[in-house]
Amino acid sequence: MLKKLRALFILSLFASVAMAQSIQSPEQFLGYKPGEQYTPHHKIVEYFKYIAATAKSTRLQQFGTTNEGRPLLAMFIGSDENIGRLEEIRHNNLRLAGIESGPALTNAPEITWLSYNVHGNEPASSEAAMWVLFDMVDPANTRTKAWLKNTLVVIDPCLNPDGRDRYVNFYNSVKGIAPDVNLYAREHAEPWPGGRVNHYYFDLNRDWAWQSQKETQARVGLYNQWLPQVHVDFHEQGINAPYYFAPAAEPYHKDITQWQRDIQVTIGKNNAKDFDKNGWMYFTKQEFDLLYPSYGDTYPLYSGSIGMTYEQGGISGGLAVVTRNGDTLTLVQRVAHHHSTGISTIETASENANRLKEEFKKFYDNSRTNPPGDYKTYVVKNDNNEKTDLLAKMLARNGIQYGFGLGKRSVTGYNYFNGKTEAYTVGPNDLVINAYQPKSVLLHVLMEPRTFIPDSATYDITAWALPFAYGLKTYGLKESYKPQSTSWTIAKPQVLTNTSAYAYVSAWQSVADVRFLAALLKKGVKVRYTDKPFEAAGKKFTAGSLVITRMSNTGVDFDHIVTQTAAEMGHELTPLSSGFVDKGNDIGSDVIHLIKQPRVLLIAGDGVNSEAMGEVWHLFEQQINYPITLMRYQDMGRGKLSDFDVAIFPDGRYQDFPSEKLQSWIRDGGRLIAIDNAVSLLAEKKGMFLKNKEDKDKKDDAKEKAFTVKKYGDRERDAISGSIPGAIFKLNIDNTHPLAFGLPDYYYSLKLSDDIYELLGDDDWNVGTVKKDSYVSGFAGYRSKQKIANGMLLGVQNIGRGQVVYLTDDPLFRSFWENGKLLFSNAVFMVGQ
Repeated sequence: MLKKLRALFILSLFASVAMAQSIQSPEQFLGYKPGEQYTPHHKIVEYFKYIAATAKSTRLQQFGTTNEGRPLLAMFIGSDENIGRLEEIRHNNLRLAGIESGPALTNAPEITWLSYNVHGNEPASSEAAMWVLFDMVDPANTRTKAWLKNTLVVIDPCLNPDGRDRYVNFYNSVKGIAPDVNLYAREHAEPWPGGRVNHYYFDLNRDWAWQSQKETQARVGLYNQWLPQVHVDFHEQGINAPYYFAPAAEPYHKDITQWQRDIQVTIGKNNAKDFDKNGWMYFTKQEFDLLYPSYGDTYPLYSGSIGMTYEQGGISGGLAVVTRNGDTLTLVQRVAHHHSTGISTIETASENANRLKEEFKKFYDNSRTNPPGDYKTYVVKNDNNEKTDLLAKMLARNGIQYGFGLGKRSVTGYNYFNGKTEAYTVGPNDLVINAYQPKSVLLHVLMEPRTFIPDSATYDITAWALPFAYGLKTYGLKESYKPQSTSWTIAKPQVLTNTSAYAYVSAWQSVADVRFLAALLKKGVKVRYTDKPFEAAGKKFTAGSLVITRMSNTGVDFDHIVTQTAAEMGHELTPLSSGFVDKGNDIGSDVIHLIKQPRVLLIAGDGVNSEAMGEVWHLFEQQINYPITLMRYQDMGRGKLSDFDVAIFPDGRYQDFPSEKLQSWIRDGGRLIAIDNAVSLLAEKKGMFLKNKEDKDKKDDAKEKAFTVKKYGDRERDAISGSIPGAIFKLNIDNTHPLAFGLPDYYYSLKLSDDIYELLGDDDWNVGTVKKDSYVSGFAGYRSKQKIANGMLLGVQNIGRGQVVYLTDDPLFRSFWENGKLLFSNAVFMVGQ
C-alpha cells in the first residue's frame, strides 16, 4: 500500500512538473527573450490564443476589430472558480455600481484591468503584456496564484494594433544585424505619420469619452460592461525620461475622491520597491495630471476606478539607443520595467481587494444619492434633431442615463450660452439628464460650464463642455427633475412615393444634411442652395437649404433617385408643387445657386499634423461618405491641381507655402481651405493674404520686463501666461455668408493658440470675429486673453476667381467638436459656389 502511495505521489509530482512545462513562456513560444526583438501583432494574438487554449484559468474574448481588420482582444485571468463564473462576477460589479439591481456576492474578486500599447510607436508594453500573462498563468508561480484568489485580471494586450504594426513593420524593415544606438540613425526616425495613431491618424488615448473611433467604441463598450476597480494604461515617453508611475501630477479634477488619490500613493510605493531594488530611475507627481476626461486614466477615475498611467522612456528607441546621459536604453530594459509595474499593481490590488470593492461601491452610492456640482438636472434644448440625437447616443455609450421632456414644465436654470439664470419651458423633445444616477461624476465632468482648474500647468485641453461642443443650448437646474419619457416623440420622416414634384427642399443644419447632399452629388443629381430664407409648403427654410429641382435633372430618374435616397437615409424632404413660394424669392430667382460637385484634395505627408489631417479624412470617409484624394505635399509640384476644385491644408509646417503654382491655381478659380498653422503661414506672406493682429501690449510688456527680474523656478508658470491649452471662446458669426450657413449668429470655438488676425478688406468677408470678453471656459493665459479681442478668426478672401477660406482654429478637433463639422462642410460645399 505504501509503495502504491509513493508511486501515486511521484506520478502526481511528474504531472505537476509536466503541466508547468506545458505552458510555454513568451521566450519559448516566440523563440527570443522579451525585448530582444519586436513582435508583430499577429504573433501576440497567437500567443494569447495559445494561452487561452492551454491554461484553464483564462478566457479570451475578441471584442472588435480595427479599421484594418486586426482583432481586439481581452484576456480574463482568475482562479478556476472565478473563471467559471465570469458573467456572475460581471453582473455583481454592475450591482455594486447600482446599474443593475439585486444582492451583491460576498466572495466576488476585485477586477484589475491592464491596457497596453494605445500608441503604436510605444511598443514595449505589448511585449510586457505577454510576460505578465505568463506570470499569471504559470502553475509554478505561487505568488500570482495567491493573488488570483481575490483578483480577476483583465489584459488588453494592444489597444492600437494598426499603429503598432505600422511601427514594428517599419523598424523590422530597416534594422541591421545589430541595433544602431546612435539617436540619429535611420532606425530611430520612423516615417510620417508614425505609429502613434490608428488607421485614421487618431490618438486613441484622447478618445475614451468621445469614442469617435471604432476601436474605442468597442473597447469602452466592453469596459463599461465590467467597470473594474483598477485600470492601468501603459505608455512610453521620450527616451531621456525615467519611468513614471502614480501618484499623478496636479491638477487633479476636484471630483476625484480622496481614496482615489490615496490608493495611488499606495500603489506607487509598491511599484517603487522593485525599482529601488534594481536601481531603476523613476519619478511621480510630475507632468501627467488628471483633468482631461478622455484619457485612459481619467475616464476610469470618473467611472469609479483607480485609473493610472505608467510611462516608460522609449519612443523612437528601437532595440537600443544612447540617451543624453550616455546610458544605453534597450528594449529589454523597457519591457522589464513595464512588466515590473504590471505585476506590482496586481499585487497591491490583491492586498487591498476588499477596500477597493468597498470604495468602488461607496463611489457609486454617492453618485446616485449625492451627485457632484451645483446642477442636479440638465435640460438640452432640441432645436436640431440630429445633433441632439448624436449627443444622446454619446451619453448612452458612456452609460449616462437620460430621457425627454418634463410635461411642458417651466423651469429656472443657468443658460450656458448667455451665463444668465432664466426661465425656460421644457419641450417634449428636449433632452433631460437627471444627475442622480450611477455615472453622475462623469456627467458632471462632461457638462460643467467652466472647468475648475486648481493648477494651470496641465497636459491637455482644459475645456470640453458638451453644450459648447455640440452647439446645443443647455440649462443647468439646481433642482432634481426626472424626465417624462425615455424616448422622443418626433415622427419619422415621411417616405415619399409616387411623387412628381417641381422641386424638393432639404434643411441644411447638420452633418446628416451634408451626407444627404454628398449622396445626391455622387449619383449625378444636380443640387442647388438658397442664399436667402424663404417659406413654401407651410414651412420655413433658412439660407443654405438645399433645393433639388427637376430642371437640370431631366436626364436621370429624378423623383425615384431623390426620394429613394432620402428614404434610405431617413432624411426629411419637402416636395414643392410649384416654384412660386409663399414668402421670399422664388425657386427660379437669382438667390438659388447651383452647387458644383467639388473635387477635393487633402494634403498629407511630411510636415502635416497627421492627427489634424486624419480628422478631415475620417469626416469624408466615415461620416459624410464623399470621395477625397490624399496627396503628399512634396508631390504637389508634380500633381495636376486643375483636377481639383478644393484643396484642404490642415495644421502643419509647410515649406514654400503657398507656392507660385498653388497661387496660380487659386487665381484660376481654386478654393484653398487653410486650417490652424496653415493660416499662420499665409499671414507671413506680407501684403498678399491676411495680416496678424498686432499686439498693442507688446511695447508695454517690453517696458515692464525691463524692470522685472525673472525667477528661474517660475519659468514654467511664466511660459503659460501666453498659452492656451484648449479654451473655449465665443465668436460673432455672419450667418448670411455661405461659410456659416446653418449656424446661429454665434459659434463656440475651441482655441489652442492665441492666433488672431486683422479684419479682411472690403472685398472680402469676415465671417467669424471676436470682440472683447469673448472668453467662455478653460485656461487661457492672461496675455492670451488680452490678445484675443477685436479681430478675425473665420474669413473668406477672394483672390482672382478663387477663394482662400481661413479657419484659424481646428473645427474638427478630435472629431468630438460636433459644432464645427457643418462649418467645415460649408467651406467645402457652399463657399465659392
